[in-house]
Amino acid sequence: MITDGSKVSTENLGKKYGDRWAVRGVDLAADELRIVGLIGPSGCGKTTLVRMLNGILPPDEGSVSLLGKDPQKFGSTDRQRIGYLPQQAVLFPELSLWENLNYHASLAGVRFRRRARLHELLEFVELGDDRKKKVHEASGGMQRRLALAAVLVHKPEVLFLDEPTAGIDPILRRRIWERFRLLRDEGTLLVVTTQYVGEAADCDDVGVLSEGQLLSLTSPGELARTAYGGDLVEITSVDPLPEHLVAEADTLDGVTSVERIGPHSAQLVVHEAKETLPLLRDWLDHHDVTTTSVDEPTIDFDEVFVRIVERDRGERAETDDDAAESDDSRTGEAAEVDLTAGNQQPHERERPLERF
Repeated sequence: MITDGSKVSTENLGKKYGDRWAVRGVDLAADELRIVGLIGPSGCGKTTLVRMLNGILPPDEGSVSLLGKDPQKFGSTDRQRIGYLPQQAVLFPELSLWENLNYHASLAGVRFRRRARLHELLEFVELGDDRKKKVHEASGGMQRRLALAAVLVHKPEVLFLDEPTAGIDPILRRRIWERFRLLRDEGTLLVVTTQYVGEAADCDDVGVLSEGQLLSLTSPGELARTAYGGDLVEITSVDPLPEHLVAEADTLDGVTSVERIGPHSAQLVVHEAKETLPLLRDWLDHHDVTTTSVDEPTIDFDEVFVRIVERDRGERAETDDDAAESDDSRTGEAAEVDLTAGNQQPHERERPLERF
């Protein structure tokens, strides 16, 4: 069992369904005042991983430590220290928003100042004016916000949120992430899964999952550096960039690659943007290139995700090909031995046929 002081830790964590590993070999550690985002496509293992982290599912290999204990051994007091928002939240359609939240507060053992707490949470998720509305009359976005309020009612130390913004419009998603940051600043550790890769920018740490494996767990900035092999810099000029200058930029100190992305623009990968940008601006001035911008662009995390996952799949395919070639080689060697044996003892090989 891991006891490194982290609020959530895993070691070689894995879960198997039949002959297929849904999650395997996951090592992570997270402490307080963080938003840990787990990004990846449907079926990559995000939900299975979160359910093992909070103790709903037992692992088939490895171990989990949550608040210093095995979550499989949690009692009711331990459970009150965590919150979990599944993809399909438990809400009662014939009850009002207030009644639903009050019921969840009862289950969580909230006794003191409960009414004030419910008002506070409904305002937090912008549902105060709709508290008397029945759940079946509320929109999907309102129901999702109510479900979020329900898991916050007992002020958990660690909060697991499984795709909390799925199916919610971009404006509301932005507001919800603002609230996540408030929770973090108040001392809650949040573990959030999402299919919206762009939400990686809102996290303190980002874990990329692909085919059940955690490919990376790092800050959004470092994740982009991993994907591109350095910092990105973008040049945009007033006049079209001459081809010879684009080619020459590839030879400058600190530049690892250059790609033209339009007649007036090029994207460079550099070792350190802060060091390279002043040199690059001087070089452009020397060549009388008038620019509208020479700076680090906004990171496209969809592109970052695609690059990391495709690289991993390529490496796996290469490993599989090497293994197949090795198997073919061994098969060939065995066949060669059989042929040699056959040439040395032809009569023994022919005898079984003679019986027919």
